[in-house]
Amino acid sequence: MKKIILPVDFSKHSEYALETAAALAKKHNSQLIVMNMLELSESIVSNSSSDRQNEMLFNLALANKEFESFLDKEYLEGLDVVPMIKHHKVLKEVDAVAKSEGADLIIMGSRGHSNHDGIFTGSNTEKVVRFSETPVLVVKGKNTDINFDNVVLATDFSEESIPAFQKAAGLLGELASNVSLLHVNVPSNKFRSSEEIEEKAANFLAKANAENWKDKVNYVADYTVEDGILNHSRRSGAKAIAMTTHGRKGLSHFFGGSVTEDLANHAKLPVLTVKM
Repeated sequence: MKKIILPVDFSKHSEYALETAAALAKKHNSQLIVMNMLELSESIVSNSSSDRQNEMLFNLALANKEFESFLDKEYLEGLDVVPMIKHHKVLKEVDAVAKSEGADLIIMGSRGHSNHDGIFTGSNTEKVVRFSETPVLVVKGKNTDINFDNVVLATDFSEESIPAFQKAAGLLGELASNVSLLHVNVPSNKFRSSEEIEEKAANFLAKANAENWKDKVNYVADYTVEDGILNHSRRSGAKAIAMTTHGRKGLSHFFGGSVTEDLANHAKLPVLTVKM
């Protein structure tokens, strides 16, 4: 893992995410790019008038000052930390920066839904998860334990999700010591018998060249996919949840459009989302 992107708004949730990112960067010898997005209108950026330019320069100077204080942490000593300021709070830009920098991971915090400004509202976290082609790790609160010795990776065993599964498996191979697969059976038109699930899982693992995962597969039944993942994670003592998603709109037909985003927002555990 060479580079980690961390969007911040200088709040306490930014600091929680910064500590987690710093611990991972130290463990994997990664560069940490700390990114702040200013809320400057296009008129301020493009306007050549002296008043507009002075306003932009003032905001940039203020952000630079906040960066100095925010990054003055003992746990950042010895790390390669690069501050970055973007003019607009456009959440799609987080993934664009991650791509241009060749980053392996985006780390974000979330404080749930809020009417307050800032990056770390639940709705903003959901937007980054929805648009990001780069894996996103969402952390909640103060959590610097990055030894993920028990991670639940939820999947629908669809053929379309194989590339995302392979990508997730590779990343989790670096982050976690033990990963198990989870399939949630729900009372709907997608309900399958145990035999059908086993057959689908076997076909999935064969096509993904991952037959070595066959002893790591768990099946649970619940009223919703989200409930099944959360309840199984709690019972199994999971330290983190991972989910494979694909496509900007579907987030996998199994996960029904917003399950991944809801979990990233509502789960108390760290949530890793990976899609192609």
